[in-house]
Amino acid sequence: MATLVGAFAASHGPLLSMPPELWHLRSGADMKNPSHWFQGCVYDYAQLLAARAPGFAAAASEAQKQARFAACQRALDTLAERFAAARPDLVLVLGNDQREVFKDDLTPAITLFNGAQIDNIPLAEAQRLRLPPGIAEAEDGHCPPEGATYPGAPEQATQLVEALCEAGFDIAVSSRLPEGRDRQNGIPHAFGFVYRRVMRDAPPPSIPLFLNVGVAPNQPRVARCLALGHALGTALRGLPEGLRVAVVASGGMSHFVVDEALDQTVLQALALGDEDTLRGIAEPYFNGNTSEIKSWLPLVGIARSAGLTMKLIDYVACYRSEAGTGSGMAFACWE
Repeated sequence: MATLVGAFAASHGPLLSMPPELWHLRSGADMKNPSHWFQGCVYDYAQLLAARAPGFAAAASEAQKQARFAACQRALDTLAERFAAARPDLVLVLGNDQREVFKDDLTPAITLFNGAQIDNIPLAEAQRLRLPPGIAEAEDGHCPPEGATYPGAPEQATQLVEALCEAGFDIAVSSRLPEGRDRQNGIPHAFGFVYRRVMRDAPPPSIPLFLNVGVAPNQPRVARCLALGHALGTALRGLPEGLRVAVVASGGMSHFVVDEALDQTVLQALALGDEDTLRGIAEPYFNGNTSEIKSWLPLVGIARSAGLTMKLIDYVACYRSEAGTGSGMAFACWE
């Protein structure tokens, strides 16, 4: 029986990978965005500003941006140190794809990668130019300028697929990520960020698991994400004796509109293993990029299977506009 030596989770937004002096690039895009999801409803920027009066001008000041950015970097350093101290032989990475790799020709709900190598490939200049404002500036945060190749774990990945199928999960399998001029080549940013920042570009063999949390209509619902965690806990224990396994979840919390109340509800429920509270959050609250919270939800069952306890390293609400746009950043470990 394998040993789960720890679980880790981190937000991965662009505000973590570019200096606060450039955050205005993202807030400028926010002001032009007609579809901001907040608590299950859609607002344009003017409507959002009115709904959230008196607003968040003080929290989005330059001094606050600098302080909150620094807090996030300290939390990421702590998370990387705790990951290194766990000394895993194998890592399961939970993340999502934002139409970077999987396009509308195929959008699987749950995909497990069982390739022998994981390529982190820099975007071509033409691809960078097509990115929204403030995204290209954060590219180095999840892909080295020269690219990188990380070791996969095809044998263990296939064993996980078989165990999940036995547990009633119909898993898509990919040993080679789709390629083409219309998509990013290589692993997408949700994974690249944790390879770079949490595993410091020197990961042990790993298995990426894609959860389609954000692309309609086949997103796994909250209950399914929680059930997946229990199935993964059993499957991971079934890996070979002596294998030290870690799990890393990438994404969240609320964004592009910060909802501190929602984030705190989720984090407290995760810490308590309170699945009833998580199931009680209405699905529309997970629309938009806040959907990435769902990548954390399997950790409840995984941690319970191994008797691990959550420690919140930090939660930082990174506001970038008066209307409260930005990202709720959270960093946690289960030990």
